[in-house]
Amino acid sequence: MGLFRGLVSLLVLFDMVTTASTYLFEATQKRFFFKNVSILIPENWEGSPEYKRPKHESYEQADVRVAAPALPGRDEPYTRQFTECGEKAEYIHFTPDFVLGKKQNEYGPSGRLFVHEWAHLRWGVFDEYNEEKPFYSGKSKKIEATRCSTGITGKNSVYKCQGGSCITRSCKRNSTTNLYEKDCQFFPNKVQTEKASIMFMQSIDSVLEFCNAENHNQEAPSLQNIKCNYRSTWEIISNSEDFKNTTPMTAPPPPPVFSLLRISERILCLVLDKSGSMSSSTRLNRMNQAAKYFLLQTVENGSWVGMVHFDSEASVKSELIQIKGDSEKNKLLESLPTRASGGTSICSGIEAAFQVIEKLNAQIDGSEIVLLTDGEDSTTGSCAKAVKQSGAVIHLIALGPSAERAVIEMSTETGGKHIYASDNAENNGLIDAFGALTSENADPTQKSLQLESKGLTLDNDTWMNDTVIIDSTVGKDTFFLVTWEKQPPSISLWNPNGTLTEAFTQDTVSKMAYLSIPGTAQVGTWTYSLQAKATETLTITVTSRAASSSVPPITVNAKMNKDTNSFPSPMIVYAQVLQGYLPILGASVTAIIESNSGKIEVLELLDNGAGADTFKDDGVYSRYFTSYSENGRYNLKVRAHGGTDSARRSLQYPLNRAAYIPGWVVDGVIEGNSSRPETTEDTQTILENFSRTASGGAFVVSQVPDSTNVSLPDLFPPSQITDLDATSEGDQINLTWTAPGDDFDVGTVREYIIRISGNITDLRDNFDDALQVNTTNLSPKEANSKETFAFKPGNISEENITHIFIAIQSVDKSNLTSKVSNIAQVALFIPQADSGPDESQPTPNPGESHSTLNSGVNISTVVCHFLSSLYILGLVLYLMCED
Repeated sequence: MGLFRGLVSLLVLFDMVTTASTYLFEATQKRFFFKNVSILIPENWEGSPEYKRPKHESYEQADVRVAAPALPGRDEPYTRQFTECGEKAEYIHFTPDFVLGKKQNEYGPSGRLFVHEWAHLRWGVFDEYNEEKPFYSGKSKKIEATRCSTGITGKNSVYKCQGGSCITRSCKRNSTTNLYEKDCQFFPNKVQTEKASIMFMQSIDSVLEFCNAENHNQEAPSLQNIKCNYRSTWEIISNSEDFKNTTPMTAPPPPPVFSLLRISERILCLVLDKSGSMSSSTRLNRMNQAAKYFLLQTVENGSWVGMVHFDSEASVKSELIQIKGDSEKNKLLESLPTRASGGTSICSGIEAAFQVIEKLNAQIDGSEIVLLTDGEDSTTGSCAKAVKQSGAVIHLIALGPSAERAVIEMSTETGGKHIYASDNAENNGLIDAFGALTSENADPTQKSLQLESKGLTLDNDTWMNDTVIIDSTVGKDTFFLVTWEKQPPSISLWNPNGTLTEAFTQDTVSKMAYLSIPGTAQVGTWTYSLQAKATETLTITVTSRAASSSVPPITVNAKMNKDTNSFPSPMIVYAQVLQGYLPILGASVTAIIESNSGKIEVLELLDNGAGADTFKDDGVYSRYFTSYSENGRYNLKVRAHGGTDSARRSLQYPLNRAAYIPGWVVDGVIEGNSSRPETTEDTQTILENFSRTASGGAFVVSQVPDSTNVSLPDLFPPSQITDLDATSEGDQINLTWTAPGDDFDVGTVREYIIRISGNITDLRDNFDDALQVNTTNLSPKEANSKETFAFKPGNISEENITHIFIAIQSVDKSNLTSKVSNIAQVALFIPQADSGPDESQPTPNPGESHSTLNSGVNISTVVCHFLSSLYILGLVLYLMCED
């Protein structure tokens, strides 16, 4: 990127964030503003004395990313949000054209829109519009646009342009829904007086506030109502920890302070435990196997890597070496420990790593330390403060159940990864852990991706036979790794043509064999057979990189909803399956959760929009986890598989995308924008077979009672029903929902309690007092099945009701009840449409769906990426909110 263009991009960013800070300050009643902003600049930008080396900032941990659109021409800003109401989302995605102001007509001022998306990200609120349900039957007995507040005025019209000529007409009614036709849109008046709400249309000049309890529109089928139990956005924000720790300011806030950070070469030091406890359970050899795998396949070329060993004291085994090829890797491989003895001094190892890094670079900022340890060390706290202040990132690989808690805190507070591996070699935990340590600033097409990770304990002369799929998005630097414990197995590998591949390279000292496929591996199903020569555990790991720098590979990322938890609170497993920014639907995704003692729990993850899953078909697969077997660490691993008859890439627009401004009403006349660009391709593209595995890191559970001699009582209720839908057919109401389970989303509930009311607030706040529907003939199905039920409401005591509101509570065999479901509604009238010449002839369209002053909160970074010949600004904003 030319210097001039880079400066222009940065100045635009400065202006956007500065404007957003002022708007945020007023919108949050003078509580929050952006104090410090760090912009992470890519390595391929021209250097400048202003640029500093980042500390913990990285592209993957960014709150805001500026990157290419998911599909060409689709510049809609959106927030990647799949957690529950009130919980922080993943990141905001802006495109370069949006940041540079080229989309202002379509989305409004970028600073205002940034605040809209920031509310999604930071406080977990949702949009007050709904593109699938843009209109509803209001208590006004009219067809109303889904919005908040109803004080926003405008026209409902169809606006079409073709060949330079545009027409405007009144909206026709759909005879099935009694609402407006699909092409009908709400055009707001350009001049308004209403101040709310930012989560509906912040681009209206008068809008300066979020909807609150007084002006919140509970009637509308907005995502905010559906996901947040009909509470307003301001109620959610004011209940956040941010809000509780602040008070309004009396003086205006200062402008943001910007820092420019430039990504540079990766600097990493392996700090390996060789204390006496590492000699047990083949730990030392397994560590060496995993470290060799990391050096041979995972770490990116161009990285600087050093090595330190420690027991009671530390020793430097290799200064930093830049990885350029096999010779540098082999030199590091020769430095791995061969014998375990002595005590455990973790701080000695970390301090020696700092010395190694400082020899190359006076600053430790942004360097990484991969610390593998199996032992406790009560003195670790003595270096904790220095580590946190150093600017280094600490990745912890905890081998066995006894790793020091102080190191876990170091890892968490420095933005590092925390991965647990048990002594059960069959689970391949150590190799998975090292495989997860790819650079967070590397281009996705350059990262090593795990296609297979599997282990099996076999008897003498028995076989481990299976297949590995190499899809067309990967194949470069494909690497097969086999490990054993006693004797080398017989290894055979056939390519998709049935040709036996070349012999594996054997490393009998480390008890491993590996094979690198030259060039790009053949697409298709590879078959392997491993024959054990003794009773032992064999493992196989297969990794590869993207076949092309211009085609993003299919990836899997996994996480838990929190790092620590206490019994009996449930946890949620999340796994994102994506190709670039496009979701992959229909995959088979399973989570493997391993406890301290090696006990395995396998969960099928679902993308069905029910239970733990917030949105259906968004490429995020989720499930509740409640099978706690003991206190301590658990490790998460996810497998994803797609078959040609099931997996497909979704080309639909991203969820939670910013509202597109169709136009404005000026002096009673619509001044329209061009139609919103949508893909002209099929919304879903069938994919070839693929497979991926990914580590989701570790989490810690406490207060699990001992169930050795006594069974635990049932403490897990059914999950909340979140997708209840109601339609009317004559005098009958038809309900559909996804069945919950006896324990959250597992099993079958005993019964459903369905209640109705003419008042939505009464039903929400006083569910037990509402009129109950007779469900004698309703027999619950197994969890995640589709439920249907029809009933006639009869007479409701409330007078002058316009709608019937319906909610469900489920009850399990232990008489535990779920939370009350989302509230569905049906209108008791045919709503009045806007008057117009076309209203007498509604359009039949069956089956159409309408569709504190001195305290702050760190926010994130600004990153820039290079794609082909185009420099794309990738934003990572580490902003600071202050009161």
